[in-house]
Amino acid sequence: MSSQNSKALITINSLHKLKSKGEKFACLTAYEATLGKIISQSGVEVILVGDSLGMVIQGHESTLPVTMQDLIYHLQNVSRGNINSHLMADMPFMSYATKETALSNATLLMQNGAHSVKLEGGRWICDLTSTLSQRGIPVCAHMGLTPQSINRIGGYFVQGRDTDKQDEMIAEAKDLESAGASILLLECVPDDLARKITQSLSIPVIGIGAGPSTDGQVMVIHDLLGISCLEQPPKFIKNFLAENDSVQSAISAYVRAIKEQKFPAKEHTFF
Repeated sequence: MSSQNSKALITINSLHKLKSKGEKFACLTAYEATLGKIISQSGVEVILVGDSLGMVIQGHESTLPVTMQDLIYHLQNVSRGNINSHLMADMPFMSYATKETALSNATLLMQNGAHSVKLEGGRWICDLTSTLSQRGIPVCAHMGLTPQSINRIGGYFVQGRDTDKQDEMIAEAKDLESAGASILLLECVPDDLARKITQSLSIPVIGIGAGPSTDGQVMVIHDLLGISCLEQPPKFIKNFLAENDSVQSAISAYVRAIKEQKFPAKEHTFF
């Protein structure tokens, strides 16, 4: 937290309290200091320094080329601009392939400004989650559509539409919570599945393309501002700048829409 800031840092406990009170919270990606500061000043509780930088900053077709060096560089920049938001950092592709690698790389992220780290995967990351959390590193487990597995999945598809897959994902989410995950992130899953998982867990659940039932919502800042290079933006994206006259007001409108449960709306939701 900046020495010039009197606001209390948003912590894992802060997010848990919001969930217990039924209050929604906002998460947004950032990759550099200026937007990091604006986002934090706008009341966004969680800033994700995401490996999405590989696509929106570096121009790659996927997140796979992003390295630990890339992530640390952008994390340091965002950390300098952050006021009091909780900083979550993605662990890039293959940076947690083994327990030893995961511990080493998560340590680097925490030492460079992260307050928690995010790993993609289901039950197979339970052991890693336990190892990290036992050593004081809060973990956000990312389930549903996991972009680092795009070559195995075969495309950007909604996950968990059939009953068997839903039951499996609910069980995996519970296992991850038991293993020590502090937060869960669901990407591109049907609304009813997101609602069941959110209600089944005591930890906060963040959604992207997961409907309005999750405790928090996350978007990529470039999508929120309507400057993404995607030819066909996914349905869960909303351009908040189109209805506002500045970056600051667009981000504030995003936060307000989440708090008032006006975003995501039906048109942004998978069923």
